[in-house]
Amino acid sequence: MVGALEAAEIAGAISAALARRNVVVIVATCSVEYEGRARSRLSEGDRVVIIKPDGAVLVHRPHGSLPVNYQPEGSAVSVRAEGDVLVITAARPRPAERLTIRVRRILHLITAELKDDAEFEMWGSEDELRDAIALDPELLLGERLKPVDVEAKLGRVGFVDLLMVDEAGNYVVVEVKREEAGVDAVFQLKRYVSYVQRALGGRVRGILAAPSITKRAFALLTKEGLEFRRVDPKAVVKAKSGLPRFINGDKGQDGAQ
Repeated sequence: MVGALEAAEIAGAISAALARRNVVVIVATCSVEYEGRARSRLSEGDRVVIIKPDGAVLVHRPHGSLPVNYQPEGSAVSVRAEGDVLVITAARPRPAERLTIRVRRILHLITAELKDDAEFEMWGSEDELRDAIALDPELLLGERLKPVDVEAKLGRVGFVDLLMVDEAGNYVVVEVKREEAGVDAVFQLKRYVSYVQRALGGRVRGILAAPSITKRAFALLTKEGLEFRRVDPKAVVKAKSGLPRFINGDKGQDGAQ
């Protein structure tokens, strides 16, 4: 348990570490609430909370590679004590959203100044490309998207690589190809988008992410109102503090090869 005095002291220590632009890692028993384009609540459990100098906050459960909740870089992070509970808040105004973490028990607390200017090189499989996009869609696709599901089953139509939501609240279907995308990939994406439109309603965008696309496929993609993002599995990028940075040939660039 965190006592009232101890909670206040820990809140001060974490605030000071963030002011020094340190990374903070907390292993704790906590609950998590999110308010924004949607609302969610995760009841109490043992988790790893990571707060980064750029404002990114991630909450990891003991299993799985993706955070169960997160706020992206640029968030304003505050830490305070409410009685014997430590409250961590990460918020941003546009879009308006707030992540609130209530810590009842702290198992470990680590603060450290980390420096990493190394280059990261990766040759990705299709699954690795998909997971990299899920971890950092802004870097790879050129816009802020939030993952809803990975390998989402769409009835008898198949499994879409990624189902996401954009900042306007629209669903975004992302199909990933490791090699040059052809006409078949466009038809596949169109089927997935049509299914999601029927199942969930509203505007549904479709993005085909691949190293390149044939001229015929790009013409068909444009005709269908779908989008292309170039993602290069052999590109070398500078690693930054934040989620793993994998690949991006021409960030957010559209067009056929």
